[in-house]
Amino acid sequence: QVTSFQGVAVRSLCTSSPHEHPEHGRLVYKGNLAKAVLGVRFFSYSTSIFNLFMMPYIMLKTGIGFESLLIQAAFYGLIGFFTFVTPVTLHVLTKGYVIRLYYKDEMDTYTAITYNAILAEKATVFHQKDVKIPDITKMFTTFYAKTKSMLVNPTLFPNPQDYNHLMGYDKSFYFNLEEEKEAGEKK
Repeated sequence: QVTSFQGVAVRSLCTSSPHEHPEHGRLVYKGNLAKAVLGVRFFSYSTSIFNLFMMPYIMLKTGIGFESLLIQAAFYGLIGFFTFVTPVTLHVLTKGYVIRLYYKDEMDTYTAITYNAILAEKATVFHQKDVKIPDITKMFTTFYAKTKSMLVNPTLFPNPQDYNHLMGYDKSFYFNLEEEKEAGEKK
């Protein structure tokens, strides 16, 4: 295929659809906050690294010293909090954010792409039967896949049937009144 870009012919040698990924399957979801999550985490990591390298230099050059051991502990504790706790907290909150979600029809498996601790993409493969919906709505969890929490935005699925299948909403509902009566009597 040949397209024009500001008067220059650009040739695309891609043989598959942009929504197909050979090893993962068909793209069914793309998170719109992927760049923001990556940017915030990268900024947090870089400021922490900068802080680790600059604090000894600043302490030596400025001669900041405190007579009280308690004040020194509080100062270094505050610096340590922002240096270590902030990146760890951001990682814990955003580790389940799904950047892309692929679906393989023939095997009925999903591949969720997330960011790991070193900001590299990590693939988690799971079957639809591995999906568990939390009983109580959680802030950063839409569903669990093999005990790993995942966060997706249902409105970003181009095809609502893909979301329904992922969550198991397309399965027939089975309700047995006799089993409910027996369970109620045992209580």
